[in-house]
Amino acid sequence: MMISTRGRYALRVMIDLAEHSQEGYTPMRVIAERQKISLKYLEQILPVLTRNGMIRGMQRKGGGYQLTAAPDQYRVGDILRLTEGDLAPVACLGCEAQVCERAESCRTLPMWKEFYKITNTYFDGITLAELMKQAKQE
Repeated sequence: MMISTRGRYALRVMIDLAEHSQEGYTPMRVIAERQKISLKYLEQILPVLTRNGMIRGMQRKGGGYQLTAAPDQYRVGDILRLTEGDLAPVACLGCEAQVCERAESCRTLPMWKEFYKITNTYFDGITLAELMKQAKQE
């Protein structure tokens, strides 16, 4: 499994908004400048986060984007699943996967299931607040 730039950038955007939450709404171009992400790429990521209630946007003077909850309410796993889709390591474990005809005799399926469980548990155990703290400690 490899997390794409879309997922990594979404995390960077969310951390940026969390770190600057006291400033109110943050314009897209400001996020782009601070994070060194193109506006075109942000135009693809921000609507996904907005539609799913992670952030809210305001389209007027003084507008921009802001978080809808406190940083400790956002799990990395939720953000990655929104931007990456399922985090399944193999197709047969994906959200919309058909039942595999070989599932009962597949010797590797238990391994993939455990890896999938570990991956989701790991990412769901990390919040934006924790990522903010890590950056300040380095």
